[in-house]
Amino acid sequence: MKSYIPIIGLEIHVELNTKSKMFCQCEANYFNLEPNSNICPVCLGLPGALPVPNKKAIYYAQIIGKALGCKLTTQSKFDRKHYFYPDLPKGYQISQYDEPLAINGLSEISNKKYRITRVHLEEDTGKLIHKENKSLIDFNRSGVPLVEIVTEPDFHSSEEVKTFLEMLHLIIQQYLRVSNANMEQGSMRLEPNISLTNNINRLPDYKIELKNINSFRYVKKAIDYEIERQKKLLNENIKISFETRGYDENKNITFSQRVKEEAKDYRYFPEPDIPVMTFDTDYLNSIKIPELPNEKLKYLTNKYKIRESDAFLLIKSLKKVDFFENISKKITNYCKNNKIEFDYITYQKIVNFIVNSKEQEIESSLVFEKKIIDFLFPKKQNIGITQQIIKNVLNKNKKAVEDYNNGKENVLMYIIGQVLRELKTKQNVNEIKSLILNNLKQLQ
Repeated sequence: MKSYIPIIGLEIHVELNTKSKMFCQCEANYFNLEPNSNICPVCLGLPGALPVPNKKAIYYAQIIGKALGCKLTTQSKFDRKHYFYPDLPKGYQISQYDEPLAINGLSEISNKKYRITRVHLEEDTGKLIHKENKSLIDFNRSGVPLVEIVTEPDFHSSEEVKTFLEMLHLIIQQYLRVSNANMEQGSMRLEPNISLTNNINRLPDYKIELKNINSFRYVKKAIDYEIERQKKLLNENIKISFETRGYDENKNITFSQRVKEEAKDYRYFPEPDIPVMTFDTDYLNSIKIPELPNEKLKYLTNKYKIRESDAFLLIKSLKKVDFFENISKKITNYCKNNKIEFDYITYQKIVNFIVNSKEQEIESSLVFEKKIIDFLFPKKQNIGITQQIIKNVLNKNKKAVEDYNNGKENVLMYIIGQVLRELKTKQNVNEIKSLILNNLKQLQ
C-alpha cells in the first residue's frame, strides 16, 4: 500500500444579508416564504428584464476580501456563466470570471497560513425540492447575493479544513456581520476539492469536488471518506477522473453526480447589461474591518495568559469576549480594594466560568458579575453589586417606593422579592432587607 498526501482546496459560498437581492428589489430573506412568492422578471430571467447590481452586496464582498488579506481590485466586472439546470431560469448565472472583486489573499488560522485565490460575487440559484418521483422548483432564492471564496490547495487534512472553516464562519457571521451564515438554512455551503499525491511538490492531474455540504462535522467526515476511497482506487491502479460528487450524511459516503466541468464548458463572456465597475484608491482604503478573531485570540492569550483552547471558545461570542474584559478589570480592582491575592490563574477561572455559561445569562451583567465573584471568592460578599441591583429594582418600582413612604410597610416584602429574583442566588434575607431599608431612607 502506497502512502499518499491529501491535497485539498476549498470553495465556500456565503449568502449576504442585504435587504434586497443581487440584481433586483425582491427581498433577499427568502426563508420560510411560500414557494415562488418572492420573485420578479429579473429573478426569472424574463425577456427585457435588466439587472441592476446591489451596491451593498459589492461592499460586503470587498469587506470579506479585505478581512482575508486580499488585494481589492480597482476594476471588476460581471460575467455570464452558462450551464443548463432546472434551478437556473436564464440558462446562465451572473457571476465573475477573470476580474473578481478581490484576489491573492493570505489568511492565518492556528499559526498556519492559507492562500486565498479570490473572492467574487454572483447570484444564487433557485432551489430544487425532490418529492417521490417529482422535482419541484422554488425560485425564491434565485438572485440572492452570493459571495464565493476560493482557496489554493493548501490543506492536507480534514481537521485543518474544519478549523479553517469554523474560523471563517466566525469572521463572517460574528465579526464582519455580513451574513447570518446559517448552515442549516443553506446560507453557507462548503465545497472541498480533494485529490491525493505521493509527492507534495507535484499537484495531481485530477480533483474531486464535493458539492453543497452544510455542516463542519459533515465536511470533515466527507473528506475523510473521500480520501480513503481515492487511496483504494490509486492502490488498485485505477485512474481517477475529474468528477463532482455529493455526500450522503446518513450512509457517510460520497456518490457521483456528474463529470466535473472546466471553465471552457461554461462559455464565460462579459455580462453585456452591466458596465465594468471601477473603484478609486481612496474608496478602497476607506473600507475598514474590525479586529478579527485571530488577532483577538493572540491578544487574549498574551495579555491574560489563558489557554488558547479556552480563548478560542471565548472569541466565538463577541458578547462573552467583551464581558470577560470588563469583568476582569472590575475583579482586578475588587481584589486590590479587598487586599485579595490576584494572579493569572484567576483570569483562567473567569474564562472557564464564562465559556460554560449561556449568552443570555451575561445579558443581566450585574447579576452575572455577582455570580462570578461568589464563584471566585465564596466567603466574600460583593456589597457594591448588590447595592446596584437594589437601586435598579427601586428605580423600576417607583410606585412601590411611594407606597412604602406613605406608610404601606407590607410593600417591603414585594421589593425584597424583586431584589432576590434579580440576584438569582441564595441570600441572607435579613441582610438584603437591611440594605433595602437603608436605600429607602435615602430616597425619603
